[in-house]
Amino acid sequence: MSTYEIRVGAAFEAAHHLTAYRGEPEAVHGHSWEVEACVVCTELNEEDYGVGFLELQGHLEDLAGRLHHRDINTVPPFDTMSPTAENLARWFWERMTAAMPSVDFSGVTVREAPGCSVTYRP
Repeated sequence: MSTYEIRVGAAFEAAHHLTAYRGEPEAVHGHSWEVEACVVCTELNEEDYGVGFLELQGHLEDLAGRLHHRDINTVPPFDTMSPTAENLARWFWERMTAAMPSVDFSGVTVREAPGCSVTYRP
């Protein structure tokens, strides 16, 4: 069976600090974050595509916009949860799947810095 992986990305600039890094809070610092959502399709629709890039990208950019130019530690639920790349990836995945419940998301990747990323797959 053939499969298609459809990927869209978004970027945002934001500060954060881990609340417990090696036993103590980190200093606040910023990153140029990138996030990528991946959808898997086994069938194409009547127009020969799996999921519309525009709709998928729109939801992802909306979520990234909630964090853009913010201190992530002040944005719920990260005001009570350490904003690790792992927790951010799960946060994006949970909201993307809620926004598009009929879409088969295979994972969400968050890049905190070049060469440093986390992919969440439930």
